[in-house]
Amino acid sequence: MTGEHPLLRLGTRRSPLAWAQSGQVARQIERLLPGIRVERVGIETRGDRLSSTALWRTPGRDFFTGELDEALRGGQVDLTVHSHKDLALDRPEDLALAAIPRREDPRDAVVFHARVLERLAAGLPIRVGTSSPRRLALVPPFLRQALPQYGPPVSLEFSEIRGNLDTRLRRLHAPPDDPRQLDGIVVALAGLVRLHSDDTGRALLQDLLQGVRWMVLPLTECPGAPGQGALAVETRAADAWLLRALEPLHDAATRRHVCREREILAEWGGGCHQPLGATGVDHPELGSVLFTAGLTPDGETRRRCEWEAPHGSPDPGTDIRAWDGGLHRASLEDSGSTAGTIPPPPANLRNRRVFAAHSSTVPSGLDFSEARLWTAGTGSWFRLASRGHWVEGCAEGLGFNVIQPTATRAVLGEDPRPWLVLTHSGAPAPTPDAEVCVTYSVPALNDDPLKECAAHLERATHLVWSSAEQFRQLQSLVRNVAPGARHACGPGATAQRLREAGLRPDVFPDRDQWRRWLNLA
Repeated sequence: MTGEHPLLRLGTRRSPLAWAQSGQVARQIERLLPGIRVERVGIETRGDRLSSTALWRTPGRDFFTGELDEALRGGQVDLTVHSHKDLALDRPEDLALAAIPRREDPRDAVVFHARVLERLAAGLPIRVGTSSPRRLALVPPFLRQALPQYGPPVSLEFSEIRGNLDTRLRRLHAPPDDPRQLDGIVVALAGLVRLHSDDTGRALLQDLLQGVRWMVLPLTECPGAPGQGALAVETRAADAWLLRALEPLHDAATRRHVCREREILAEWGGGCHQPLGATGVDHPELGSVLFTAGLTPDGETRRRCEWEAPHGSPDPGTDIRAWDGGLHRASLEDSGSTAGTIPPPPANLRNRRVFAAHSSTVPSGLDFSEARLWTAGTGSWFRLASRGHWVEGCAEGLGFNVIQPTATRAVLGEDPRPWLVLTHSGAPAPTPDAEVCVTYSVPALNDDPLKECAAHLERATHLVWSSAEQFRQLQSLVRNVAPGARHACGPGATAQRLREAGLRPDVFPDRDQWRRWLNLA
């Protein structure tokens, strides 16, 4: 078999990113098929030629696939590699999807020039480049809350931008008098990761990413385009040998998520220029979670979280008496104490990865401007931003361990030191190798809140805990809960705390999903 096919010609676009990601696929195929050599063939597409025009304004379709399809039909190449989000929903019948390799990170990121802090402090507009209707719909309202606030309201100006990834990054470094200069650009994190993992691409990015500031956008607020981060390997439908040979390249989880995302796209009317984001992920505790957000024709932003538990949704039973911890939580930022007995974080925070378990764990008066600050969710992110802190990303309510692979991508900047975790007294460490710094003590609840909670807890059949700290404070009352009561919480530290107490919690993505489960929403 390998003697009949010693060489496979792989068609790809010529951009540095396309060349890098097709090279990675070529190496996978050569490992999969010993004796086969894969040769890349660069092909210019219509989308590459229209580098100065927003494609959603341009008549036509298949901007990045049409020429590759013709080369495949004509026998100039044996297979092609595409970014899956570029594929139309209806592909030609004479071509076949041979494989969807394992997906890279599906999130968007905003790359900012370092001057963005000066412009924010001066109340000047922050100029951001993107030509995606989806990003134009979802990113502005997020950035208005996520960027540090120094007094004047955050002002944003968005400009259309096209071209290869390195071309767009160069807009950040344009001279001050150049009207094309931008303060930030929105990009797919997967593209940056793939380009940075390629030797040639890494050299190309080295100067362009020097000193930049990052924001990795949460899927809960800004899901990626359907199929973002995934690649598609296509060949001729009649090439049965190659279709069989490439089957092991398929990643089942990636294929499952991409197919569901494209179903959502079809429900919205199809087309890769829909103002729609849809991203599915697998979570070790939750199972499959799909985040969807988009702008409806009437201008309304619609969000949805689809959740498929790993073993199916549990039966809530009947005679439900619910206790919602979210309605009883004491405000940590109002009730906490940062007494002088609590040691401050280490002095050297330059480029240090710091995870704040809650916004209140970041002490006032300390400079975190050179740290790479991450936090638990968007609520803490926005509160920290309102205090003037730059936050690079958040765990999206999914738990520290889930977001850690994203936060430690080499393209974002490497730090050989362990994570510095800012937390409050009594909180469990999120990972064994983290350097934990207790910056916050939570005082015990006084008698009145305890009595109120005790009365509710005694009659509850279903309870949802809003945090590990809330459970710790009320744990002495749990023995009064009715036998067989169902405890629920989000993933991560809260679930860990409940399990340590001998409970088997039902884990939900958020309280809304728990309320829907009990038909309370």
